[in-house]
Amino acid sequence: MAESDGLITIGVLARASGLTASALRFYDDSGLLVPARVDPLTGYRYYTAAQRERAALIRKLRAIEVPLDSISDILSGDTERAERLLDEHVGELTRRAQEAARVAETIKQTLGTGDTVVLPAALLAEAFEQVRAAAAIHHEIPVLAGILVEANANSLTLTATDRYRLSTRTVVTRDRRGDDWALVVDASEVTPVIAWLRRQDDITAVPRDQALVLTSDSAERHCRVIDEPFPDYRAVLAGLAPVRTRVLAARDRLRDLLENSSRTVRFELLPTTGFVNPFATDAAEPLDRTGLTVSDGNHRHHLPATVTGAPIDISFDVATLLPAIHTALGPDLMLDIAAADLPVVLRSATDGDLTTLAMPTRQPLDR
Repeated sequence: MAESDGLITIGVLARASGLTASALRFYDDSGLLVPARVDPLTGYRYYTAAQRERAALIRKLRAIEVPLDSISDILSGDTERAERLLDEHVGELTRRAQEAARVAETIKQTLGTGDTVVLPAALLAEAFEQVRAAAAIHHEIPVLAGILVEANANSLTLTATDRYRLSTRTVVTRDRRGDDWALVVDASEVTPVIAWLRRQDDITAVPRDQALVLTSDSAERHCRVIDEPFPDYRAVLAGLAPVRTRVLAARDRLRDLLENSSRTVRFELLPTTGFVNPFATDAAEPLDRTGLTVSDGNHRHHLPATVTGAPIDISFDVATLLPAIHTALGPDLMLDIAAADLPVVLRSATDGDLTTLAMPTRQPLDR
């Protein structure tokens, strides 16, 4: 058993650090928090007790959007450099420390009985904002115009899908009472609630037969429930094809480029330096242009990115891809690509985790 060797499971580390298991997998894939051992038969990840502190520090640094490479520098052991980088964020760190004073308010909101979840209202507003873009606009299939809300363990998970996109976000709760529960709320009714949530401190979420009830110190809001079974999105995620190409890029730079692109864009992805560029169209184009090149038929732009795996040429409808990038968490975005005609997984992690699936377009751009 791993525990007898002094190792702890990913679930134990998640509870100890305040991160979700999905966020810990993200940090493993990005090389920031690599497990001490991975079981070759089951794929289970195991960590040392000493890694709890590193995981907790990563959570705090990501909460103020410190880039992954800066976090690596801070935790590298160079004290002077770490202090300088931390000083640049001291204002935000102070703001986060002040949030501890709000914990006492949660006591008032958890004195009742029943199934309740308590979490920061601004965090719930952010999660609703991020996943609702994947909900269907029309009610042809009513449940697809909703957002699945699931409470279990120490987290609340929100999921939406219109069959072309799928977004799921998990956030860590402050407190939890009662049993696990799940319901689907109408996404159109969530929109006006988001602005109200941003003006509150902590919020209590309670499931009812016909509504999700959100209560603050001074008011409450009701979101209507759609009484239909939600698609098994976990089966969709579990059934994804193996990743052949992985991209790690700066979210803001990619977002700004897509906002000024035409309807369809083409991604040309090359891994290691020195790889012969199979997408080059003439002798003037560099043969070792590694990373990410984005073209929209008229212009080509190269973005610095870490690309591992196989080279690939893949196209997207901007209207499908851009909302996923807009709502991504933190400064860094990871794209997992299996093939040019299969769903692409977009991942990021801050105060929980966000995973979005976006379908590429079947018609690549003509050059």
